[in-house]
Amino acid sequence: MTASTSPLDLDNQLCFALYRASHAVVRAYKTELDRLGLTYPQYLAMLALWQTDHPLGVGQLGDLLGLDSGTLTPVLRRLEQRGLVVRRRDEHDERRRLIGLTDDGRDLRALAQKVPETIAARFPVQGQDYHLLMAQLAAIAQAFGNDR
Repeated sequence: MTASTSPLDLDNQLCFALYRASHAVVRAYKTELDRLGLTYPQYLAMLALWQTDHPLGVGQLGDLLGLDSGTLTPVLRRLEQRGLVVRRRDEHDERRRLIGLTDDGRDLRALAQKVPETIAARFPVQGQDYHLLMAQLAAIAQAFGNDR
């Protein structure tokens, strides 16, 4: 079979190449995250909370992750049920919900430390090429309206 140059061929679609790569990476993360008892969206929420020393508003967290509150709320509810986060009203603005880590949530960070290293070991791009790829992916996201 010869390679086609049709712009509609699946193999010529950037979106499909990104989808396949993203799906494969998320599957690899799933294997690691199962050991922590986290789903991928829960892991992303925990990463955002681990990088700050204070509670975040649901809107702030959603902005960091590029998720709307309708998607984020069930993720946070399950993390709260597991005792990893606590959701409370902001004392300065009753309409705002703040999400903070519990002691168990902070402790889970130590167990999660190996996840990026394990994934990076499988990644076919290393060193300067990795940083270039990250910059290119950020530029793609920004070009399509997602600055995060």
